[in-house]
Amino acid sequence: MKELQHPGAAGLQDDGSVRMSLLDSGESLPLVLQPEIAGLDLAAWAGNNRALVEAQLLKHGALLFRNFKLDTAEGFEALARAISPRLLDYRERSSPRSEISQGVYTSTDHPPDQVIHFHNEQSYTKSWPMKLWFFCLTPARQGGATPIADGRLILNALDPHTRERFLDRKVMYVRNYGDGMGLSWQDAFQTTVPSEVEAYCRRSGISLEWREGGRLRTRQVFDAIVAHPKTGEMVWFEHVAFFHVSSLGPLLCEALLEEYREEDLPFNTYYGDGSRLESSVLDGIREAYNTHSVKFSWQQGDALLIDNMLTSHGREAYAGPRKILVSMAELYPDREH
Repeated sequence: MKELQHPGAAGLQDDGSVRMSLLDSGESLPLVLQPEIAGLDLAAWAGNNRALVEAQLLKHGALLFRNFKLDTAEGFEALARAISPRLLDYRERSSPRSEISQGVYTSTDHPPDQVIHFHNEQSYTKSWPMKLWFFCLTPARQGGATPIADGRLILNALDPHTRERFLDRKVMYVRNYGDGMGLSWQDAFQTTVPSEVEAYCRRSGISLEWREGGRLRTRQVFDAIVAHPKTGEMVWFEHVAFFHVSSLGPLLCEALLEEYREEDLPFNTYYGDGSRLESSVLDGIREAYNTHSVKFSWQQGDALLIDNMLTSHGREAYAGPRKILVSMAELYPDREH
């Protein structure tokens, strides 16, 4: 993984009030946007230049807005709504978050010493956000980057046999709720009524199994290689390695398997037919991310917009206070309207 520094000198065409340049001349993402006019209202500029923002996002997969004096959650929300007026609620949850305002959340509230592996947001659901925003209120004293990776490059880097396996067999995500680890089904589905969970699962094509003690097991089968709806490009879009038990590392993995049967783990992944993923396949996925990921250090006031199908993301471990906010937008496919 390459640590990147400041935007390169080679600028791109813009309207004169914002300068656009690549973070590094050797990378295609993120594209950095910085003000050329003191005091520029970023939300107003974004609303007036939405077509430009959309075009650059589809090309690069990630845009980093920097040095705009963006310093409040309210300002961040105004920016996100300037591009996508309807921000999404966080549904079918897989990680703990705190809601700041309607459609604005803290990033994953996992302990700071934990790494969050690469994934595409909510790629384990039937509908997912096309746009994902991050905003840095407080950068970590050490670490805490949000590395990103181009799903087009990841797909091309995978062994052809791996691609063939997932095209043919897809991927199955198995989740267990209520076993004392991970989220409860009440938190994940934001309800305390079992019949509402059952109705949601029927609509979403989720296989559901109630177990003793009010516990819940779900299974979902998805494509891990999909076509982007606007560009038509094939991308690697998934939680395959992240949700696999091996992502926890050998010591924790061994400890969990001493306490739980494999089928009772909070998360695990398989091929769509239920067969186990080979270690070599998982290693190949992780190596592709290591090779093609891009990392930058957060600066206070940074806002990052990614196309959630073109670009995956993760989180480094960190030390010291860190506050990153998140918003999601543009549900695809939109099954609510």
